[in-house]
Amino acid sequence: MNEIQNLNPTCIWKNFYALTQVPRPSGHLEKIQQFLLDFGKNAGVEAFQDPAGNIVFRKPATPGYENKKGVILQAHMDMVPQKTPESTHIFETDPIQPWIDGEWVKAKGTTLGADNGLGVAAIMAIMEDKTLKHGPIDALITRDEETGMFGANELPEGELQGDILLNLDSEHWGKFVIGSAGGIDVTATLDYKEVETDSEDAAVRVTIKGLRGGHSGLEIHEGRGNANKLMVRLVREAIEELDARLASWHGGNMRNAIPFKAEVVLTLPKDNVAALKELCADWQEDFRDEYKQIETLGIEVIAEEVEAPKTEVPVEIQDNLIDAIYACHDGVIRMIPSYPNVVETSSNLAIITIEDGKANIKILARSSREDMKDYVVKMLESCFNMAGMKVDTAGSYGGWDPNPESEVLHLLLKEYKELFGEDGIIQVDHAGLECSVILGKYPWLDVVSLGPTMKSPHTTTERALIATVEPFWTLLKKTLEDVPEK
Repeated sequence: MNEIQNLNPTCIWKNFYALTQVPRPSGHLEKIQQFLLDFGKNAGVEAFQDPAGNIVFRKPATPGYENKKGVILQAHMDMVPQKTPESTHIFETDPIQPWIDGEWVKAKGTTLGADNGLGVAAIMAIMEDKTLKHGPIDALITRDEETGMFGANELPEGELQGDILLNLDSEHWGKFVIGSAGGIDVTATLDYKEVETDSEDAAVRVTIKGLRGGHSGLEIHEGRGNANKLMVRLVREAIEELDARLASWHGGNMRNAIPFKAEVVLTLPKDNVAALKELCADWQEDFRDEYKQIETLGIEVIAEEVEAPKTEVPVEIQDNLIDAIYACHDGVIRMIPSYPNVVETSSNLAIITIEDGKANIKILARSSREDMKDYVVKMLESCFNMAGMKVDTAGSYGGWDPNPESEVLHLLLKEYKELFGEDGIIQVDHAGLECSVILGKYPWLDVVSLGPTMKSPHTTTERALIATVEPFWTLLKKTLEDVPEK
């Protein structure tokens, strides 16, 4: 597994490998924070942890480059913790197991953490390299980006020193991002009093799995299956046709990931168990046909008899919840009129938990327009309010307005053309980037996001394209050297 340290450029890959050995799932960052502080000390640069839990490095200008504009390199330290059903990996304690599969670096049974570990590794390489030529550099490595951009939101004003921000959290080499969507977390909750399960009823656990999942910003437009939305179709028919009752529901585990698995426990008359198993087989066939061009892993709908729970959801609550989940919008709502290939507004029905007298439904809504973001929130509120649920919002962040006249953008495009003989692509992303939050506190910054190519972040098939890391490093070094003077 440590063979990835021998890939070129070794200065990035050895640092990335070191990062994979330090547990860093969102919300559990003490080990990676200390690792980065120790790294900064050993690299001989100023390093500190700010009140928000971010790590900041400062590297002075190369002699003769003191009049260059200051550059802030930015990435986030946390990673999305997803694993395959058979994996025994514990993200809080176990290292990631990266390996080389042809032209890609992948991880065994888990997310790889190249989002945003490769950006952090590049920052580390810049900090420790004594041969580079550059003006003054700050590096900002934020905490808990994946769960709400908490590090960026709590970033102190006046902490950063620079004129240019290079965000290293983009995932398409050769594309330079100059705008991104804003987002907001929407949570619908309901407390209810459980009722006793009929003592004559049987119980069946239904599991839908084998979906690709994916990044709810970058891949929401691909039409991938949402396990919660598939499950509600099956559950509703089981209730209507087989006198089934809902006992519990667990679907999805990350607000910014398309859920690839959902599991419910249904109770029903024993005489209807065989029919439920047939229904699950029928839905498996339908789902596979419906998504045959998209879900290539093989959708599974599994029905297993289990011990009957003592309690279940009351009928009237159950029906309201099922109606709300069925009606809740999931996926793309609108494309950007001026960028018709880019999603403007979407929602991701991310996490459903129903058990023990509590229902909790989490959605991440995104839009590059504040008025459309507000529209989505009100649409979701209307849907869940009709089911008697309380709706709260949190973690709102604005969109990043594109600036096609950016000075550093045109420098990057010029360098890219000269180095690689082709034109770079200017892009606006639907994924949320911390640039918008940082610009809210440092509005004068000239900002562009870039990075090597990665596929399927936030999933267990996350992978990094080896051949794009070296040119990314070459462009980053050259750009830092050629940054204009103040």
